[in-house]
Amino acid sequence: MDAVLQALADPSRRTVLTLLRDGPASAGDLAQALPIARPGVSRHLRVLREAGLVEVRQEAQRRIYTLRPEALVEVDDWLEDYRALWRHRLDALHTEIARGKRTT
Repeated sequence: MDAVLQALADPSRRTVLTLLRDGPASAGDLAQALPIARPGVSRHLRVLREAGLVEVRQEAQRRIYTLRPEALVEVDDWLEDYRALWRHRLDALHTEIARGKRTT
């Protein structure tokens, strides 16, 4: 999970993942969408690949990248405890707001 979180820490890598949510894209297409040089994009793609967040396949001269959302399952599971905490707190806030409306 640490590799995934480290990969997600960079805004350019998050942008790549956002682009790949819509479907596979070539390295060139991804590079055009980012305000960094092509070698930098390649490094980001390597980090995402090593973290298991994307997979790559060769099509002729192009490399096509695809999102691997299953790599986010462990992070999602870890975050669930925090979501539950916030749901509990928001439910309590809702209750207090409702009580305040009844007394005014």
